[in-house]
Amino acid sequence: MNDQASDKRPVPKRVSRYVAGLSTKLLLLTIVFVMVAEVFVFVPSVSNFRRQWLMERMAAAQIASLAAEAAPGGQLPSTLRDELLDSARVKAISVKRQDARVLIIEMDMPAEVNATYDLRNASWLTLITDALMVYVAPDDNVIRVIGEPGFDPGETIDVVMEEGPLKTAMLGYGFDILGLSILISIITAALVYLALDWLLVRPMTKLTWNMVRFAEQPEDPSRIIAPSSRRDEIGTAERELSAMQHELSETLSQKTRLAALGLAVSKISHDLRNMLSSAQLLSDRLAEVKDPTVQRLVPKLIASLDRAIRLCVHTLDFGQAQETPPRRQRFELEPLVREVGDSLGLPRRGAIAWKPDIEDHLEVDADRDQLYRVLSNLCRNAVQALESERGGMGEIMVAARREGSVAVIEVADTGPGVQEKAREHLFQAFQSVARKGGSGLGLAIAAELVQAHGGQIALVSNQGGATFRVTIPDVVVELERARQRRA
Repeated sequence: MNDQASDKRPVPKRVSRYVAGLSTKLLLLTIVFVMVAEVFVFVPSVSNFRRQWLMERMAAAQIASLAAEAAPGGQLPSTLRDELLDSARVKAISVKRQDARVLIIEMDMPAEVNATYDLRNASWLTLITDALMVYVAPDDNVIRVIGEPGFDPGETIDVVMEEGPLKTAMLGYGFDILGLSILISIITAALVYLALDWLLVRPMTKLTWNMVRFAEQPEDPSRIIAPSSRRDEIGTAERELSAMQHELSETLSQKTRLAALGLAVSKISHDLRNMLSSAQLLSDRLAEVKDPTVQRLVPKLIASLDRAIRLCVHTLDFGQAQETPPRRQRFELEPLVREVGDSLGLPRRGAIAWKPDIEDHLEVDADRDQLYRVLSNLCRNAVQALESERGGMGEIMVAARREGSVAVIEVADTGPGVQEKAREHLFQAFQSVARKGGSGLGLAIAAELVQAHGGQIALVSNQGGATFRVTIPDVVVELERARQRRA
């Protein structure tokens, strides 16, 4: 049931490559933003256009007033008067000078003036408001405008005109601005689009689809992105993504190899367990031999076979070489160290000296079989180092002492020490191989077993040989640590 439920979990859908992407959205947003900017430009510009148009009408009205003033008796023929007013596009003109003399030219004055505008002291907000109101005003509106064209200082022109021609001119001007704004928006949007598409969108699209492609088959090295030479944030993202993909690809490849190795180990352990069981039966017959040497070696042989069979069983139980939790008990360390030496054939006369230095009656709170494997791996590495680099000559020392509630065990040799390349990944599986033919598993297994006891393992010296230190805290220390973590 659980397996079937897990198989029905929804799978995340891949995003289609043909939906509107960043490029389309960027183009549309650029056009919208430029049009919004043009609106802010249009409002003051149309206000200025209205003011300039009115000032031109007032300047024409001032010229007409000068012509009327030059006429004999200050009276113009009606025909000439109408022509002057038509040329200025006004219906009445009033001129006021410092001497307070007023000259009025008018024709067919309307019955009502709908609005009055004084351009002399108008603020920019007033000018903008008045300009916008022109677009909604009736075509037959009549307005009065007061201003100073500037031909004669101190002279004020007051004109009455229809607002229709002003509205027509402003509508034409508005359409011109609209067309120009659309053209500017398209050109600006195209340039901004091309620039940002080249600088940002294309590299980001490349990153996105590379991640999608890499996720489909992360173990394929050909799908790892090739970073460009850019030095900006995009270049940094490409390099970091490439590094992450390399690391992930290598990790997945290693996990695949480890999974295959775990299956192979399970198969080997199955057959090896049967072989060891047969060897155990044969060793039982050796116990009946009365030879003193045989009687001395058979118990050690049987203990080693029992330990090997238990390890095979545990491997089969877990399917992979996963260690079982330690079954801790207190026992004396010295007999265990002697077993390790005997299993490795130490000391070897005229070759490798074996020098255990254990405190009297030193007890360790640990899993006996697992601690045996820890010390056996460390001592075997020391033997192999001496055999490969010192011609099989040297010494191996195992010292142990107690520091409060912690047992400290040191394994040292007089070999060449650990190579620098191996020290970088000292306790990682398949990473710390320092000699030809090694598997790189010994130290990884030792570290895993020690950590399961809540202890630590470290290379404390590499001068004149390697010295490894193992610390195993008593179970009471571990219980206290667990209680503090819960608190």
